[in-house]
Amino acid sequence: MTDSVLVSARHLKKSFHTGALEVPALRGVDFELRESEFVALVGPSGSGKTTLLNLIGALDSPTSGELRVLGQDIAALSRERRSVLRLQHLGFVFQAYNLVPVLTARENVEFILELQGVSGAECRRRALEMLTDLGLASLADRRPAELSGGQQQRVAVARAVVSRPKLVLADEPTANLDGANAESLIRLMQDLQARYGVTFLFATHDARVIQHARRVVTLTDGKVSEDRPSPSGA
Repeated sequence: MTDSVLVSARHLKKSFHTGALEVPALRGVDFELRESEFVALVGPSGSGKTTLLNLIGALDSPTSGELRVLGQDIAALSRERRSVLRLQHLGFVFQAYNLVPVLTARENVEFILELQGVSGAECRRRALEMLTDLGLASLADRRPAELSGGQQQRVAVARAVVSRPKLVLADEPTANLDGANAESLIRLMQDLQARYGVTFLFATHDARVIQHARRVVTLTDGKVSEDRPSPSGA
């Protein structure tokens, strides 16, 4: 695996147990993700998109096969080492925003930096800088309930990228946004990718998102059925 490969999956499988039944979610995925890519992961519901994101995000371990993220074998990592990998090198953007309701926008963005041990003054500086970059400086002291859905998702993106992670994983990031906000969010992530070299991998059904991806990977029945450059040439 070369230095530019962030994620490498070989014959990756994941099954879940429901009572006595074993339900396969991934049935042998082969996949690579390189630095600074902007990739859409698509496919019908139940095709394994969220399961693959969770494995790459070190939120779960594979049943079999090999998965290396930033050179580390996910199956071989302890729960503690997976936590360190997530904290130090990965960012997450969720469909439901997952902001802490009692914290302000600035405090939500600072939260990851605090967990990393960054000093209070530096946390504040970096959080305000990121919120300014995303056009949210005037909303820094508002709590999530005082923000629109689009504003909350931008705060979530700020939180995901403020620590300059190698890779950001986004699960249906535009699902709760209208057309204008969805378009704005995707262009924002493209800009962050261009400026900071952050790699983005997002699972989506949204055609507006897919048309902006530079590469589209399709999952069907737990396998990669197609892997192609975006037809839009984004």
